[in-house]
Amino acid sequence: MQLKERLQDRVFSLAASILILCIIMTFIFPTQFPTVENFSQLLLNLSIDTIVAVGMMILLISGMFDLSVGSIVAFSGGLAGYLMYYHDVNFIIAILAGLSGSLLIGFVNGWLIAIAGINPMIQTLAMMGIVRGLALMLSGAGIQNFPYNFIYIGQSKLFGLQAPVWYMIFIVLLFSFLVNRTVFFRRYYFIGGNERAAKLSGIQVEKMKIAAFVLSASLAGIAGILLSSRLGAALATSGRGLELRVITAVILGGASLSGGFGKIFGALLGALFMALINNLLIIGRVSGYWQEIILGLVLIVAVGLDQWLIRKMEK
Repeated sequence: MQLKERLQDRVFSLAASILILCIIMTFIFPTQFPTVENFSQLLLNLSIDTIVAVGMMILLISGMFDLSVGSIVAFSGGLAGYLMYYHDVNFIIAILAGLSGSLLIGFVNGWLIAIAGINPMIQTLAMMGIVRGLALMLSGAGIQNFPYNFIYIGQSKLFGLQAPVWYMIFIVLLFSFLVNRTVFFRRYYFIGGNERAAKLSGIQVEKMKIAAFVLSASLAGIAGILLSSRLGAALATSGRGLELRVITAVILGGASLSGGFGKIFGALLGALFMALINNLLIIGRVSGYWQEIILGLVLIVAVGLDQWLIRKMEK
């Protein structure tokens, strides 16, 4: 219970950190940061990461993670774009194909990890390379000139915010409810907390693990479709580095590498914190090289905090 309280405090402390960071950025960049245009763009950039982070949070709650989500983002948008551009496939069928391909990748990951016993890091790292290669084969240097109906999905606006932001809000609210209120999703906490005890209690751990990977890949596929629609292009480089940003975000948001803890809302806060850091670096015109370095440092700090909390629990 002590660790749970500490992890829950991380959500509140992260929210406070976000508020303080916003205040500091307002004073440093009074004409650039607190503007409607900047906040709209920040939320738009945040939306893709958050959708993927929701799936990653569920995986981390169950004690696993997926390094292939960034490649799946590129693959799903690339497959849909390839079908629409080269084969004149209806945009709805193309979207369903992209999502089905993502789901299949998640199933393969889940089956090889849960049934065949392959280490999650090794399996998803290998899949990351395989799927990125498929995305390169599909998209090449990039695919454009999509049908208007497809573009509308990612570029339409409601109350001044582009559609991906509203999809993000819906997904966060939906899975917050499912994780907090349904028996199926609550089982992931038992699996992450003590897998052996979960098996003894009758939980079908292998099937649950496969379902978690399918869900994570499907959300990454949705993010990929939205990103391609929003950009009006399918790019093989889409989602590069996304897996590290998302894992950092969910750990900052209260997940633990040991499993058993985390909240969907924490994934949103973690992604928002990472987006604010990135926004600060862009407004401050910090070199892209430094942005990668800072991302790595934030990941080290997040993992270090997680390990410190685990040691505190063991004492």
